[in-house]
Amino acid sequence: MAGWYELTKNGKGQYSFVLKAGNAQVILRSEQYEAKPSAQGGIESVQKNSPLSERYELKTASDGSPYFNLKASNGQVIGTSQMYASEAARQNGIDSVKTNGPSKDVREP
Repeated sequence: MAGWYELTKNGKGQYSFVLKAGNAQVILRSEQYEAKPSAQGGIESVQKNSPLSERYELKTASDGSPYFNLKASNGQVIGTSQMYASEAARQNGIDSVKTNGPSKDVREP
């Protein structure tokens, strides 16, 4: 099963999205957006940039956990991963975003 985006609105009226793998696990989270069209633009940016290896920034949290950011061509972060237990697990996460990111399936629960 292919992945999909879940676009939601929080109690403060802000929008965000997550990219889910086919098994429904969240593999990428967006920032908060003030307007729905901005969040939709963020999804379009992930769709376009997720297949490109050079768009991934490998990071390490203060506790040593590996994670990554997906960046747009202008260098802006468009999504952040979860924290991983190992660099190999982080790479698997990147591979999953590359596979599922181009999905056109956007859901609003």
